[in-house]
Amino acid sequence: MSEKFAMILESGTADKLMAASILAAGAAAMGKEVTVFLTFGGLNAFRKGAEQAPMVMPNEFAGMEAQMAQMLQAKHVPHWLKNFKDAQEVGDVHFYACGNTMEMFDLKKDDLEPLIEDVVGVAAFIQKSEGAQTLFI
Repeated sequence: MSEKFAMILESGTADKLMAASILAAGAAAMGKEVTVFLTFGGLNAFRKGAEQAPMVMPNEFAGMEAQMAQMLQAKHVPHWLKNFKDAQEVGDVHFYACGNTMEMFDLKKDDLEPLIEDVVGVAAFIQKSEGAQTLFI
């Protein structure tokens, strides 16, 4: 069994961000080295102030953002970004922003949440995650 777990996080919708954050926390708690490569919508979700940004829902839940936010708050479900931060505190979790996506969106590393370790290309991600069980989300 691999001691590494990696994710390519492409989606910026709340459902996929929440699932990815729970998977990262679980893998970290199991002692796995976790590498998360953020691209497109996934990267865009990690702009500074993400916890205050409006929730983006998938098409099948369009228009239900306020209702979903209220339900999550009422059930005391932590924000996906808090789950990722907690995962980083628990274990060996690394976040990398896709350099091409950063360039396309005119972003600088300072525009992103501080848990982003570096801006890298796909070759660097592949090298860092070599031998990992890898998911595309």
